[in-house]
Amino acid sequence: MIKNYFKTTLRNLFRNKAFSLINIMGLALGLACSLLIMLWVNDEYEVDAFHKNKTQLYSVFERRYNDGKINAGYATQGLMADEMKRVFPEVQYATGNAWSQQSTFEANNKIIKEEGNFAGQDFFKMFSYSLLQGDAITALQTPLDIAISQKMAEDFFGSAAEAIGKTIRYQNKKDLRITAVFENVPKNSSAQFDYIINWQTFLENNEWTKNWTNNGPLTYIMLLKGTDEKAFEKKIARFLDNYNKEQTPQSYIRLGIAHYGDNYLHSNFDENGEISGGRIEYVKLFSIIAIFILLIACINFMNLTTTKSIKRAKEIGIRKVIGAARFALIKQFISEALLIVSIAMLISLVFVTLVLPQFNQFTGKQIQIPFDKLSFWVSLTGLLLITGFLSGSYPALYLSSFRPVRVLKGLSKFSRSALWFRKGLVVFQFTLSIILIVGTIVISKQVNYIQTTNLGYDKENLIYIPLEGDLAGKYKLLKSQGLQMPGIQSVTKITDGPTRINNGTTGVEWNGKDPNLKIDFAHAAVGYDFIKTMRLQVAQGRDFSKDFATDSVGYIINETALRIIGYEDPIGKPFTLWKVEGTIIGVLTDFHFNSLHTEINPLILRQGENADWGSALVRTEPGKTKEALESLKEICKELNPQFPFSYKFSDEEYQKFYTSEQVVSKLANYFALLAIFISSLGLLGLVMFAADQRTKEFGIRKVLGATPATLFNLLSKDFLLLVLIAMVIASPLAWIAMNNWLQDFVYRIHISWWMFGVAGVLAVLIALVTVSFQAIKAAIANPVKSLRTE
Repeated sequence: MIKNYFKTTLRNLFRNKAFSLINIMGLALGLACSLLIMLWVNDEYEVDAFHKNKTQLYSVFERRYNDGKINAGYATQGLMADEMKRVFPEVQYATGNAWSQQSTFEANNKIIKEEGNFAGQDFFKMFSYSLLQGDAITALQTPLDIAISQKMAEDFFGSAAEAIGKTIRYQNKKDLRITAVFENVPKNSSAQFDYIINWQTFLENNEWTKNWTNNGPLTYIMLLKGTDEKAFEKKIARFLDNYNKEQTPQSYIRLGIAHYGDNYLHSNFDENGEISGGRIEYVKLFSIIAIFILLIACINFMNLTTTKSIKRAKEIGIRKVIGAARFALIKQFISEALLIVSIAMLISLVFVTLVLPQFNQFTGKQIQIPFDKLSFWVSLTGLLLITGFLSGSYPALYLSSFRPVRVLKGLSKFSRSALWFRKGLVVFQFTLSIILIVGTIVISKQVNYIQTTNLGYDKENLIYIPLEGDLAGKYKLLKSQGLQMPGIQSVTKITDGPTRINNGTTGVEWNGKDPNLKIDFAHAAVGYDFIKTMRLQVAQGRDFSKDFATDSVGYIINETALRIIGYEDPIGKPFTLWKVEGTIIGVLTDFHFNSLHTEINPLILRQGENADWGSALVRTEPGKTKEALESLKEICKELNPQFPFSYKFSDEEYQKFYTSEQVVSKLANYFALLAIFISSLGLLGLVMFAADQRTKEFGIRKVLGATPATLFNLLSKDFLLLVLIAMVIASPLAWIAMNNWLQDFVYRIHISWWMFGVAGVLAVLIALVTVSFQAIKAAIANPVKSLRTE
């Protein structure tokens, strides 16, 4: 029986080669898109899933309550990890963690920059980063310990075995002992690093982290097995009450915990301080797109299969006359659908295999098709069966319902309900396609808005140079010599990059401040000419200047901070940071010093001309950046010979905030185009069906004098109406979906009516092109041949 079904299916496929090619390719494209998205979604869920203790690992986060508002984030106090482990018996292990940074190392007469981080001695006991040399217990035990990756070991010593126990110089300041060598961090880890230095070194280098009113570092804990997560979270909620004495009934901090494995996808917080959104929104978005495209492909199969069903009407009639039951016919057509889907699935696998390298390069992933995993084949079989039954169900039920007497008499016209159902499928297809078009337009406009919006400073022609080694102490020489070089307009310094001022403090005071108010202020130390170099707008006052000795205790704030402080005439008014009393010397027009995902926070800038850390900021003349870099390289080589010259461009650092959005925008474009193309195939199927059904009618009309234009209008107007109906249905759905997506951005575009207009016009044009092919063919057909068809 199955062999007979197989033969019948192949015979029908070869009998209608063009139709079969369109049908199979439509399904193959839909399946290929769905497979690619399925692989990407699975890879997203695999991030950080390799840790053996993943069910016990948690990130600590803070909810800051200020004047009825809640701000939540993962930034915590530098001393929190060790203290929580000491205080709470439920905490088996704990570690602080800073932020990824490049540092310069020297060993074996080699000087190389490596990317890494700081962590506590429990780090390798908590996280499953395999050690090639050393062990998790002794690694990172003392402030002078460092663990390095296999790559870093090979860079300096040739192998992991040669590296263990050796000394390596860090930032030309401190000699560290290599106590462990770990395997290169896998790509499915959200944290990427080539070294881990003991946490105490970080605390020593950043004294502010020892103050319980300041936050910035991350805190990870590992709970004992069997610990009740909710009960523990309730227990630690008021933990900071014993340490941060500046809290008040109106301004206080409460702690919470979240599974470490969830951080990658669920990184955002809503206005209630609850974890809400993040990369999971993109996972959901593309999962929906995959379902949309697969549905469109299945609907195509239904339409194209029933289009040619009239050709098999007599076959079905004869089968019924000789005793075939309806269930047997349904089984036959479902089997045919499954066979066609299997062929399409094989083609889609070949297609995915060919495009996967480009897809990986585009998305920054290292996805491979897991042919060796049973779960993949189970998922693939499930996808095949769902697609086969979904796409084959309607044709099977419909074709098996033919009455043999009517079929054998040549009366196999389709019922009005069947026509409406098929038209409904086309409306559904184009509804999904228009939603995708609108989504593509909105995402593209938002990404463009992010890239072109006025940040409040000029990010172009702005270079960061890390002040490391001897360069930190020779900053003034760097500045004076740099300003004499062609192409360099101004030089200043900052303790953080101007696009990432993340450190916060509540240790601020001013006259008239409500003692119960504890607002978290972002802060950074900057050098002279900061405003000039950044090209910031001064609302009141001035920049720091060496002409004013009192500027050592002067502060510059932004407009957001001024609104909180409430001074009407702020210049010269008293202001205190970390118990250092001073005055406000300037107010800056608000500028973005973080991504547009977050609102502009209150900011304090203090004078840091003599600080021995941070980065130099260099403003170059337009078109002379290359010349300026050559000059800076020579100066740094002379002043800081132990360190290789390194730099970053401000505009490139800013773009890193939105890598995900840029990838999503381009992927949405590609998938929307494919969805439209597949939808067009479905519309083509309906037009072919209508033309077949009305062949004799068109012949009679032409004999009576109808022009090709009249026949074209007659055939196409109904289909254009379907597209217009789809547009009416899709517009509110698209608005709801994209408005929800935009909520993740504090600064965002407004969804305009023209976006729906453009999507509708595109859909109509695509429908016209699709309909025209078959409509013109029907309109110019010889009426004599048309009248002989029946």
